[in-house]
Amino acid sequence: MQAFAAHFTFELRTGIRNKTLLLMNYLFPLSFYLMMGFIMPGINPMFRDVIVPGMVAFAILASTLLGMPDPMVNARESGILRSYKINGIPALSLIFMPALTTMLHLAVVTAIILLTAPLLFDAPMPTNVLAFCLIALLFAYTCAGLAILIGVVAPNSRMTVLYAQALFLPSMLLGGIMLPYDMLPETAASVAQLLPVTHAMNAFKGLAMGGTADFSPAWSVLALFIVGQLAFFLAWYLFSWDGRNSERRGHPALALLVLLPFVVGIFIV
Repeated sequence: MQAFAAHFTFELRTGIRNKTLLLMNYLFPLSFYLMMGFIMPGINPMFRDVIVPGMVAFAILASTLLGMPDPMVNARESGILRSYKINGIPALSLIFMPALTTMLHLAVVTAIILLTAPLLFDAPMPTNVLAFCLIALLFAYTCAGLAILIGVVAPNSRMTVLYAQALFLPSMLLGGIMLPYDMLPETAASVAQLLPVTHAMNAFKGLAMGGTADFSPAWSVLALFIVGQLAFFLAWYLFSWDGRNSERRGHPALALLVLLPFVVGIFIV
């Protein structure tokens, strides 16, 4: 327990002291939130209704997908993970600890958005704050799992950026943050259902914001939970202590199995 507390404290402080992680955890999402809050309602008045869930979802995407994979790849390539193994730190700790501390930082950012959005932008508060917080927590858990999985399978920092952007950019365009799901063409809507943010925004809309969900919000919650569990399991299964190791328990392409629940959902929802 003492070792867990020491590791947790170290990771938590790193998220504040490391300039890159500080940018991704706080400065980037909060700056984007303020910019969009002041500009977008004047262009599209309906955007005011999604400022709270949309900017919380953006903060989660930025902190996890853009902030978490690269430090893991750098630690593996520089031999830090190998030193952790020598000192008896289990792989599960290295997988879950960054996710846990990032989710704690995200809780602070979520609280800031919830408290300031109604005052600064006259944005509507969630009709069910508890449901909103639980959905945000589940979405953060899922995205943290995906970010860790990217860090595990990416062979280097350049591929980390490529993999993360392959998920981040479609999430911004099709996930319901900038453009409502019900305005998407049928093909684009099917692609959008492969993105965790689409399910998070659908669950926010139907269960927390008092709106009508575009498809089953219960399925969205279940799919996010399954994908999160699957992402952490695959990250553990494919984990490598050292980039120079030639043997793996499985091929990195197995990571694509994490999308299977979303694929199934396209046909059953």
